[in-house]
Amino acid sequence: MELWIPITIAAAFLQNLRSAAQKYLKGVMGTTGATFVRFGFGLPFAALYVFLLNRLGGFPVPSPNAVFVVWVVIGAIAQIAATFLLVHLFSFRNFAVGTAYSRTEPIQAAIFGLVLLQESAGFGALIAIAISVVGVMLISVAHAPMTWKNVFSSLVSRTALIGLTSGTFFGISAVSYRAGSLALGGPNFMMQAATTLLCTIVLQTVLMLGWMLLRDRAELSRIAKAWKPSLFVGLCGATASFGWFMAMTLQQAAIVKALAQIEMLFTLASSAWYFRERINRTELAGCVLIALGIIVLVLVD
Repeated sequence: MELWIPITIAAAFLQNLRSAAQKYLKGVMGTTGATFVRFGFGLPFAALYVFLLNRLGGFPVPSPNAVFVVWVVIGAIAQIAATFLLVHLFSFRNFAVGTAYSRTEPIQAAIFGLVLLQESAGFGALIAIAISVVGVMLISVAHAPMTWKNVFSSLVSRTALIGLTSGTFFGISAVSYRAGSLALGGPNFMMQAATTLLCTIVLQTVLMLGWMLLRDRAELSRIAKAWKPSLFVGLCGATASFGWFMAMTLQQAAIVKALAQIEMLFTLASSAWYFRERINRTELAGCVLIALGIIVLVLVD
């Protein structure tokens, strides 16, 4: 088994925890605050990973170059926009539809990877991506009446458009982070990923903190009151991102994000075992498709 596979699975599990905590925070603060905590409270952990790799691992910190800086800026801004839109979806009653469309990220990452980096996924990988995306979308709309009218109306709904835009920005950020990490050229994939993560989170924290100081200072007090769950979001978010960055240094972003759809299986497992919620046939079909997509992806890679 290639190393990027277990790294991606671990990152998906941590992202599931982060998303659950972030959804809770949306109830005690605004969209801006719930978006910020992922970056601001993740910064100390990102710095810690670089420090440990340098001091204990003995790996030198690579020097950023112009190409690296450009890709980090693009990725950081795109991820802020994507996260903001995704958290904003929690405000809608039918946010599941929007979330489903945001999960088109692997397909969009494949397109952006081809356009920006001239990286083309193989036919088998594209089939696997398509299978897993359909599975995720089935799960996301499993509790809505499956009629042609509802399917058509969901295509042009506000939540669908927000979700698609979120997926677009996530796809851009994923490809940008891979390009930035590769631009460092060494010393190894772990330090490249950690350095990319640290520089990205520093920029994201500064941008969002500056925005709140200028436009929404009241949000800062709400964040301060919820510092404990915010710290948990930061830990899970930074560690998950470290995993994503490592995996995407080793493998194409679209393929990594396709395997990352396993996060939905973690979500459903938590729902069934912890909250004792029943899984319906549509969700079960979605699980089967995600599992099939992952199997195809691993076999053809």
